[in-house]
Amino acid sequence: MAQLTFREAIAYGLAQEMRRDSSVVMIGEDIGAAGGVFKGTVGLFEEFGPVRVRDTPISEQAILGAAMGAAMTGLRPVAEIMFSDFFAVCWDIVANEIAKSRYMTNGQVSFPLVIRSGNGGGLRFGAQHSQSIENWAMMIPGLKVVVPSNATDVVGLMAAAIRDPDPVIFLEAKALYPTKSEVPDGEVVDTLGSAKVLRSGPDATLVALGAMVPRANAAAAELAEQGIDCTVVDVRSLVPLDTQTILREVSATGRMFTVEENPRLCGWGAELSSIVTEEAFYDLDGPIVRITTPHIPLPAADALEDMAIPSVERIVETVVKSLNS
Repeated sequence: MAQLTFREAIAYGLAQEMRRDSSVVMIGEDIGAAGGVFKGTVGLFEEFGPVRVRDTPISEQAILGAAMGAAMTGLRPVAEIMFSDFFAVCWDIVANEIAKSRYMTNGQVSFPLVIRSGNGGGLRFGAQHSQSIENWAMMIPGLKVVVPSNATDVVGLMAAAIRDPDPVIFLEAKALYPTKSEVPDGEVVDTLGSAKVLRSGPDATLVALGAMVPRANAAAAELAEQGIDCTVVDVRSLVPLDTQTILREVSATGRMFTVEENPRLCGWGAELSSIVTEEAFYDLDGPIVRITTPHIPLPAADALEDMAIPSVERIVETVVKSLNS
């Protein structure tokens, strides 16, 4: 078992799948000899060469157009959009072509491709390079959306995404790139659409995603010191969504708090709140509470960015206030 950073786990997971399947290829800006702008593809160019690890010009439309064509002709491309904000530049290809073409061809053409991207804030990159766009992606029929929170899940979910017959948006929280966790030896393959319960407690359920998962865990530890014992659920996959696990854990505690980095309006927690209200209303002991980033462009100033994104302190304060009201 190896200790890997989140960014090392990306290259580890990609290499695992590229060694296993020669149809897996990579395409994106600076992913070759440079090893990726966030150093998530270090060593892959040297091992697999320029045919399977292809650098591109600065053109998101060209990257995804090429990836779509490659998937249609039998390859399994992994395309990189450097910052998830830049999906806005190529959204037509994602939403109108990649997501819909299998349906529109009645299954005659499949699109086994993965689009990975650095997502979210916390690194002072400003409003155009810090957005959390998981809510953009999950609203498009035909796309699967995966958001790992640790190195182990990066490897396993990457394998599952590459092997899936449908297009998968694989969002990597930039703030997590330097964090470390253990990755098992041998082949690691996970399952899309499966949430994980990270800790159990009877008082409330904290449901978190991506970079908010370690913050929810830390908040739960602080709350335990105050006598509030919380369950923490890592959603991991928004589409497909593991509603069974989430509903079970929320029903057990009677209280749900979502911890979301995305802006509040139309965030994934709003959809989850709707599902829980419809399916488990009579198991709730109080209102669902969403802890989110405000509906604002994310500031670059460190103090303002820290204030906007949910912090451990805000999670603790919100849970204590809600349970005591």
